[in-house]
Amino acid sequence: MDTVVAYLPAILRGTSVTVAVALCSAVLAVFLGLLGAWGKIAPSRTANAVTGAYTTLIRGVPDLVLMLLLFYGGQQLLNDIGAATGWWGYIEISHFTAGVFTIGFIYGAYMTETFRGAYLAIPRGQIEAGTACGMSGSLVFRRIVWPQLVRYALPGFGNNWLVLLKTTALVSVLGLHELVWESFTAGRSTRQLFTFFFVTMAIYLVLTAISDTGLRWLERKYSAGVRRA
Repeated sequence: MDTVVAYLPAILRGTSVTVAVALCSAVLAVFLGLLGAWGKIAPSRTANAVTGAYTTLIRGVPDLVLMLLLFYGGQQLLNDIGAATGWWGYIEISHFTAGVFTIGFIYGAYMTETFRGAYLAIPRGQIEAGTACGMSGSLVFRRIVWPQLVRYALPGFGNNWLVLLKTTALVSVLGLHELVWESFTAGRSTRQLFTFFFVTMAIYLVLTAISDTGLRWLERKYSAGVRRA
């Protein structure tokens, strides 16, 4: 226990990095998910093809392979383009940025299907009724589509968020000093890997419990009107 206490500041720093990576990745994933869902339901065949290829590729390749490919291959591609065009010099992507963009890009594909399914679950008659009443497209989205979209998407979003939170452990492979990296370093230094990874497991369980509480609160908030009905 004294050993764990001695390394506790490093473990807490790693936990804060893990939470930051998860939150930033989730924001990016939601943005890409909404954009991808729009592309899937849009009348444009080009948008359908692009988003279909995106979701198929991402869901068919392991997360770790994609992470390494995007981190090393993406950085090399950017530098090759800069060298060929002269538009920019050498670019070195930070581990945090690489982790956020990689995880966000991966889970944007899963969010795409979540939001697409949620949108298709909204009764078409409600949208048509809002348009018939003279509501603008933006007003229909804010007052009719968005509240129901969130309610229908929350179960899938919650599952994606919890899996995304655990996926942040893979960022340690890139060298980011997050929770798993700090725990492994401490365990290797003290030859108590089991102890520190047990602490890591407990921290992830706490983060999951907090997330589950927040998601349940959101579900109650967006289901309040339905329950009154």
